Amino acid sequence: MSLDTVSTNKAFGGVQGVYKHQSPSTGTEMTFSVFVPEHEPGAKLPVIWYLSGLTCTHANVTEKGEFRQACAELGLIFVAPDTSPRGEGVADDAEGAWDFGLGAGFYVNATQEPFAAHYRMRDYIESELPALIAEHFPVDLERQGITGHSMGGHGALTISLRNPGRYRSTSAFAPIVSPLNCPWGHKALGGYLGPDQATWAEYDACALIESGARLPDLLVDQGEGDGFLAEQLKTGLLALACKKAGQKATIRMQPGYDHSYYFISSFLGEHLRWHAERLR
Repeated sequence: MSLDTVSTNKAFGGVQGVYKHQSPSTGTEMTFSVFVPEHEPGAKLPVIWYLSGLTCTHANVTEKGEFRQACAELGLIFVAPDTSPRGEGVADDAEGAWDFGLGAGFYVNATQEPFAAHYRMRDYIESELPALIAEHFPVDLERQGITGHSMGGHGALTISLRNPGRYRSTSAFAPIVSPLNCPWGHKALGGYLGPDQATWAEYDACALIESGARLPDLLVDQGEGDGFLAEQLKTGLLALACKKAGQKATIRMQPGYDHSYYFISSFLGEHLRWHAERLR
């Protein structure tokens, strides 16, 4: 598959690039960023996938995440895709809401019109983008880790739980842990998948764990000062599901931190070290 380079910049000895391509999954042009640390010729490096949250593009974590120094030291490739299809003809929320439609793909394959034509972020993240990255970058797909923030934390958890053995490490920042039990989830899954909540369960981390899906380990950080915690994120539901199922998990409530990239950047380096230990 062809790939166009938007920009490249040297950083910490490696290369931070932004790229675009025509996606068969979404039927649109998609943009993503990749940081490749300095490495020996011919070497294959472990890869971390970072999924972003509502309203975000690849640019938010690329510009604010402060991950490059840690990736350079640890020898990790860092990939940050977009959060939804974009472009002419791509359906959006009828009222222009920020929590549905453009920038809010929820990492699902939509089945409802007018979204089904383009909103196929599950296929894009699970199948198309890994193949494209493997074709153009020195990644070792036997050593993959995945993480994400908010809606992207939901994506990281559910994608990893649905694909046992693919990701050696999984973490999340302030994830939406149970779309079945929060307003954001009801709006997104109802809009993309329709009213039958039985079809929503494969996009709900707590429901997947309750139905038997497992991870080798899990790391979650959640700010106690996050204004979305009580109504939308509901971290306690994930802690309860893991405890009941015997799922190994470290779920840390961080005093004073909010939902922003000030929070994410404070702990992203630590998450990357945690991933690197499991990707050696």
